[in-house]
Amino acid sequence: MTTERLYFQDAYLTRFRATVVERLTWEGHPAVVLDRTAFYPEGGGQPADRGWLNGVAVVDVRTRSDDVAVVHVLAGDLPADEVEGVVDWPRRYDHMQQHTAQHILSQAFIRAAEAETVGFHLGERYTTIDLDVEVSPDDVARAEELANQVVEENRAVTARFVPQEELARLNVRRPPKVTGPVRLVEIADFDVVPCGGTHVAHTGEVGLVAVTRVERYKGGTRVTFLAGRRARADYARRRALLAQLGDVLTCGEEDLVPRVERLLTEHKAATSALRKAQERLLSVEAEALWARAPQVNGVRIINAPFDDRDPDLVRKLAGMLRNRERAMVIFGWQGKDKARFVFARTEDVDVHMGQVLKQVLEEYGGRGGGRPDWAEGGVSIPERVPDILATAARLLESMIS
Repeated sequence: MTTERLYFQDAYLTRFRATVVERLTWEGHPAVVLDRTAFYPEGGGQPADRGWLNGVAVVDVRTRSDDVAVVHVLAGDLPADEVEGVVDWPRRYDHMQQHTAQHILSQAFIRAAEAETVGFHLGERYTTIDLDVEVSPDDVARAEELANQVVEENRAVTARFVPQEELARLNVRRPPKVTGPVRLVEIADFDVVPCGGTHVAHTGEVGLVAVTRVERYKGGTRVTFLAGRRARADYARRRALLAQLGDVLTCGEEDLVPRVERLLTEHKAATSALRKAQERLLSVEAEALWARAPQVNGVRIINAPFDDRDPDLVRKLAGMLRNRERAMVIFGWQGKDKARFVFARTEDVDVHMGQVLKQVLEEYGGRGGGRPDWAEGGVSIPERVPDILATAARLLESMIS
């Protein structure tokens, strides 16, 4: 069973009448096959159309593999046999713009960089083409410039079916993947390629081709681009972003880069100064903790709870004290939803701090462990930090008494 595909004749057709010739279930949804349709089914890198049949939403359109019938997947039951189909035009036209732009850009990369397109994906937000070689920024700039030149020239875009034997005398960009008559899409005096998708009638309708990202991909290059309404919307978004940045930084667009560079330099200097100041304060704090720590058999037990402290600074403070002699460090601090702990010791103390931390935290339903000289862990009861540290101090005192 085949379906007459009206979009081959007219990609701009959005309303049509048809007859239901088969009802079925497709992936759990009701579905129908029509004798004729203007709905484009997913394929060739282009997503399926959306729309309505007698007001019932068409949520997907697929080609059945065994007989190439077009299956319309529906949001609900469709009782009537005679139907009126309505294609979601904004979605269809967007796909026409993006797909035609892909043809233009693929040919432009051949001419600018001898880079062939080996993959194509038209997504909901952006479109990508995969090139078989790596391309330079200059290659991309030349290809983008050429593509937009072709758009501005408003060349005709036509589609027709030709027999296989006629392909040999045509300058086709890539060989077809099907046998029998082949549908060719031609951009006048620029590109000819087998394609079953929907396209605009003139390149001017593409409006603009804007490359937004270039990255290495599987030994070649993946190029992300926008065209038509998508490109205009992206331009508007970027203009608004530049205006917002200008307001925040109180400067004009032309001064944004030097202003940001100056701020980054100032931030780097401030960060360096802050780091040095923090290290000086930590040294003073380490001296204070060392001085007031009790000793058991000549070993200091440095016990301190912290509130609202940067965990990295707490660890750094523990590291400073660990580099001294005859000392054990037990620190704890409260986070938003849990308590964290660092237990450490100097090299001349024979206590396995990882085992000590594990034993103590297990009593409170927590987890932890680590090396003999350094261990970390936590519990989900932040308010118990003082109790846990007191328990750990008693255990350490008993171990070295």
